[in-house]
Amino acid sequence: MLPRNVLVTGASTGIGEACALRMAERGWRVFAAVRKEADGARLLARGGAAIVPVTLDVVDASQIAAAMETVGKAVGEAGLHGLVNNAGIAVSGPLELLPLADLRRQFEVNVFGLLAVTQAALPLLRRGRGRIVNMSSIAGRATSPIVAAYAASKHAVEAISDGLRMELLGQGVGVAVIEPGVVRTPIWEKGRAESEGRLAALNNEDEARYRGLVEGLRRFVSEHSPKGLPPEAVADAVEHALTAARPRTRYLVGSDARLRALLAWLLPDRWSDALVLRVFRRPAAE
Repeated sequence: MLPRNVLVTGASTGIGEACALRMAERGWRVFAAVRKEADGARLLARGGAAIVPVTLDVVDASQIAAAMETVGKAVGEAGLHGLVNNAGIAVSGPLELLPLADLRRQFEVNVFGLLAVTQAALPLLRRGRGRIVNMSSIAGRATSPIVAAYAASKHAVEAISDGLRMELLGQGVGVAVIEPGVVRTPIWEKGRAESEGRLAALNNEDEARYRGLVEGLRRFVSEHSPKGLPPEAVADAVEHALTAARPRTRYLVGSDARLRALLAWLLPDRWSDALVLRVFRRPAAE
């Protein structure tokens, strides 16, 4: 029996790496999209022959085309049985002071890159009657201060996923969204470092205006990231979305994500705002 085929973007670290290794363990042939050759070699060493490293930066149209040509030749008439759109970055900072170039970069990777890869993969997904699994976040449902750029990109992922799900109905391609809470991955440490760099460059008035919220984000990341879910917990949801006879359209992953979604649904906006701001402005010793 021929193996089932899946393409996982952003497979170098964190959630993408966990998803690639999980599906390889399950006997799938995994096209692990990485930007660096060394990351591909490391994945191959861990996952064995089921891992096929593919160089792919989701914002590079030529790399997308080359990757799809490579995957298409490898899978042949079997096509793709899954696409996990996981590649993403986190841009943070006060919206008033956020350079628009940084906001565009946030959307280029998390939104336009996701859609560009999906568009290129759809012929292979139709051939394999495959499934698209898009990595969103609880931030795709509920926004917090300082990370609104990231949240906006995930709100867009939710809308694109809903649109694709309806547009592809009857074409043999399903669509699911994964909405994790806090996960132990490097993404927020990288985003926090960028945000702190921006804050250091501000004039005294702007720095004073937003210092409390930025420090609140720093404190939240420092306190909660080490206690977050392991990436393998998200891989559980991705595996279900790819293999279940009746997959869900949305997967909330983590008790914090489920609580945040419930509160966003139950509470009036201003109550929700007050609760979030209380968390961000909580003194470190409290």
